[in-house]
Amino acid sequence: MPAKSKAQQMAAGAALSAKRGETEKSELKGASKSMAKSMTEKELEELASTKRKGKPERVDD
Repeated sequence: MPAKSKAQQMAAGAALSAKRGETEKSELKGASKSMAKSMTEKELEELASTKRKGKPERVDD
């Protein structure tokens, strides 16, 4: 499942970093915090690896 926006891709990257122990989970905020709790490392990897070219900054759902 590719990221729908740059913001979603960046949040997934932050959550993935915390899940791997590269950053502190206490540093996460908002979407990245909930992503870290609810998604697997593989799911986060898929979102974070999405190319940003042509993606909108944010998507309102």
